[in-house]
Amino acid sequence: MRRIFVVAFLVVLVAVLVFLGLNALGLLPEQAAAQAEPIDWLLNLELMVISFLFALIIVPLVYSLVAFRRKPGETGDGEHVEGNTRLEIGWTVIPLIIVLIFAYLGAENLGRVRRADPQAMQVQVTGYQWGWQFKYPQYGIRSQELYLPVNEQVLFKMESTDVIHSFWVPEFRVKQDLVPGRVTEVRITPSRVGRYTLMCSELCGTQHAYMNAPVVVVSRAEFDAWVAERQAAAAAAAASGPDAARGEEKYLMYCKACHSIDGSKGVGPTWRGLLGEQVVLTDGTTFIADEAYILRSIKEPASQVVAGYPPMAFNAEAVGLTDADLADIVEFIKTLK
Repeated sequence: MRRIFVVAFLVVLVAVLVFLGLNALGLLPEQAAAQAEPIDWLLNLELMVISFLFALIIVPLVYSLVAFRRKPGETGDGEHVEGNTRLEIGWTVIPLIIVLIFAYLGAENLGRVRRADPQAMQVQVTGYQWGWQFKYPQYGIRSQELYLPVNEQVLFKMESTDVIHSFWVPEFRVKQDLVPGRVTEVRITPSRVGRYTLMCSELCGTQHAYMNAPVVVVSRAEFDAWVAERQAAAAAAAASGPDAARGEEKYLMYCKACHSIDGSKGVGPTWRGLLGEQVVLTDGTTFIADEAYILRSIKEPASQVVAGYPPMAFNAEAVGLTDADLADIVEFIKTLK
């Protein structure tokens, strides 16, 4: 009985130390969404059980190696033990009960995380190699930054134009894949004002590591001011003609990953000196790279594939590029002599 009490005490002690050590590592960033609280609560509960099970295995093992080791001069075998039916039933039934409890807690927790607010603001998210596009249909604007009002639930409707991507802001905890050909949804209620980073957590190609976007959580008043600013900028852009500066901004947002502007070879042809040059396609035909050729190459990338390069996996319409945006891009290309 003395040995049993010693082992039980050591199991509890090691379990507590392991759990406190895991918490001290700071494995999780700060909570910044209402959904983070139930997720972290369940994770902490699982860490408690994991710490106890770890101690329950390691402590008796190490204790037995020390307390029951062969003493000097001993040559016989140890006592032969056939088995213990009650013990075997116990270590089968108890883990089953624990698994069922966690299954219930997991289902209840998922319900809390996915609880819908009928007044939730909708944001349409498009993922593409390798960037993000956010549309706010309620306000008629789009952005490369994800602006969100604090303490208001947001319904994200998400789609991918090419391969599988995954929407993940670590401080929000919730993660959701974007699957080509489908619209997936996730609900998030930002709870802390601040700046965060949206990451793609699904390997999606050579520039996957850089597929990030800023996430800005602000007060409702600041959000309304940002919306008004975006609406005014969109109206001004529509009223003016093509602009090279705006075209450069769109190049940095959508095109930089594949096309260089300094003459170096990338995933796609360089844009430097492109306008007016003779281009050879994969089928052997040649074109002069005028404005019509460039616009068609962006709108219908599979129709004009340059020799030596793969077809461009890009859908201008899906990421929200309008004819005015494309005109800005062409105007920017004109400056790359």
